[in-house]
Amino acid sequence: MVVVPPSAHHHDTPGSPTLEIRNITKTYPGGTQALRGVTLSLRPGVVHGLVGANGAGKSTLIKIIAGAERPTTGELRWLGTSTDWRRPADAQSAGVAVVHQQSPVVPALSVLENVYLGNEATGLWRPQDRIAEFAALCARVAFVIDPHTIVAELSVGDRQMVSILRALAQNPALILLDEPTASISPAERAGVLGAARSLAASGVAVVFVSHFLNEIMQICDEVSVLRDGQLVDEFDAAGMSVERMVSGIVGNRLHAVEAFKPAHAIGEVVLDVRGLRSTSMGSVVDLEVRRGEIVGIAGLLGSGRTSLLKAIFGADRRVSGEVIVNGESISASPERAVAGGVAFVPEDRLSQGLIADWEIWRNTALADSRELSRRFGLIDIAKERALATRAQNDLGIVAPSIDAAVKDLSGGNAQKVVFAKWIYKTHHVLLLDEPTAGVDVAGKADLIKLIRDLAARGIGVLVVLSEFEELLSLVDRVVVLRHGAIEAEFRADDVSVAELTASVGGLA
Repeated sequence: MVVVPPSAHHHDTPGSPTLEIRNITKTYPGGTQALRGVTLSLRPGVVHGLVGANGAGKSTLIKIIAGAERPTTGELRWLGTSTDWRRPADAQSAGVAVVHQQSPVVPALSVLENVYLGNEATGLWRPQDRIAEFAALCARVAFVIDPHTIVAELSVGDRQMVSILRALAQNPALILLDEPTASISPAERAGVLGAARSLAASGVAVVFVSHFLNEIMQICDEVSVLRDGQLVDEFDAAGMSVERMVSGIVGNRLHAVEAFKPAHAIGEVVLDVRGLRSTSMGSVVDLEVRRGEIVGIAGLLGSGRTSLLKAIFGADRRVSGEVIVNGESISASPERAVAGGVAFVPEDRLSQGLIADWEIWRNTALADSRELSRRFGLIDIAKERALATRAQNDLGIVAPSIDAAVKDLSGGNAQKVVFAKWIYKTHHVLLLDEPTAGVDVAGKADLIKLIRDLAARGIGVLVVLSEFEELLSLVDRVVVLRHGAIEAEFRADDVSVAELTASVGGLA
């Protein structure tokens, strides 16, 4: 992939609004009020940032703009005319395109076929007829890729760029980028951010939703902050600062959590990894984690971070080596790992950590079915529901009730349900793979505090985090992984973000 860096902020005088959102409210059956009188103006040539905590109303607003939801009251004015989109196809035909955090692509098809999927001309469609048009689309966002490449062979970041190209092929007047960088590596974000700026420069109105406030600072011309369904602050590039955004979202809550790293006792070795090599790791790893210690794993995408956690947990077959937990050797299977006191929070929470269609109460019971059963293995639903109610109260899971399906929860609340599966059992080791990915500022603060509390209980924590500033604010020690091997180790207080970045990249 070849990208150009994002341009400077756009300062031309924009034209009349592409979309005006006037005093929009949204109240769901049961009384939940997701939006309360929100008014916005989205203009051509402007990247408009939208920030807020999970549950602030961002997703609801995006759905209304995209035609997936209808407002309870208020008005949408598209190109100066009042409109009432009743379905996504209405908004799309008007000129609205959406790129989601995990936009669906068809892995078995080529890049070209994915870009024009659903947008083929009538009659016999030949991919080669679109090559010149495809090249023009790529040029608009400074993206270079072979159109015949099968999407299954692409990185997550390149797949996201394919989703942007597909949206661009609709020739939209307004494009909604909903957390487009949440699941891709920091290096790949440059391409997506550059695409957003390029789209605005070509006259498209762009809405950019992101939990990464540095990205908002980097590419947005103006920002709207939502909190509890209300618009609480608006400012342009001149008035933009991370402090102002965080204050609008949740006050100084996250800063306070990150600035205060409480002292905690670190005990004997609880996780001892000796000569570990798995089917997906070419190198041998030796690693120790002590009781109460939080150890971070820093590495680039493809360095073997997830493979290491899965090998320890037994989800990736070990070729050699031994994993010793609390003095006992565990075999290479998740069942033995759980029985030995190991808990694992995977990166892909909805497909690997939860059963998305199940309710909160059934998900919280997944790892504890034996304790929550009656005699002869019969499930005790009352116990399961009581555990979920306790978890909702203890962890602050925001949901209408424990009967809500986890697929309907925000990222931060879904992640709390994953944690809830484990925290009421006796565990010695907690393996965390990107536990704050796709989680807003407030949710991150809650999760950081929860991880610290678990460590304070004497659990050894091994955590992968791509955001090095966040990683260093959380951990006691960090190991650097390159090509499946540990190449360096630092005390968190003795290394800067710049030094860690250099080490991860092989520069130090």
